[in-house]
Amino acid sequence: MELEDSYYFKTEYIETASGNKVSRYSVLCGSQNIILNGKTIIQDDCIIRGDLASVRIGRHCVISQGTVIRPPFKKFSKGVAFFPLQVGDHVYVGEDTVINAAQIGSYVHIGNNCVIGRRCILKDCCAIADNTVLAPETVVPPFTYFAGSPGYLKSDLPECTQELMIDMTKSYYQHFIPIKEEKKSKKSKDSK
Repeated sequence: MELEDSYYFKTEYIETASGNKVSRYSVLCGSQNIILNGKTIIQDDCIIRGDLASVRIGRHCVISQGTVIRPPFKKFSKGVAFFPLQVGDHVYVGEDTVINAAQIGSYVHIGNNCVIGRRCILKDCCAIADNTVLAPETVVPPFTYFAGSPGYLKSDLPECTQELMIDMTKSYYQHFIPIKEEKKSKKSKDSK
């Protein structure tokens, strides 16, 4: 199945040398602690909290609009400690999702409007349904599909999940096409 093209204004995104496309309307706190490994898309209104601890995001990831990614924390008697967050390759995160996980493996699909609780671990090749809330410290095994609030194991995923996620994230990147605002302004001038 071929994805439809989605367009964005070139002036609204910053494209890095490694092919990352980051919206100018997203907030990257502590950007020196945020590592994007290449061809990752971060859309509008995302917040990534690199000021708390380091955040490393793999290749060919899609972080959709309104997503909040913050490193996990643990409370101690003397205060709070934040730990680094690692996100694997070929990960899709849906809109308006809040992630506070300890680790997200590769080839993971997270739906829209999810809450991934404190210090959760999502193993490789798993999926989280839309509107799912994972309780703190939940471990999602490989090739499983979690849904509900609180999240529970709903079904298993096929062994081809890795190939499906590679195809999906690469196709999303290829169909995320820039348009120039000049065309828009020329058309409005021509119509006058």
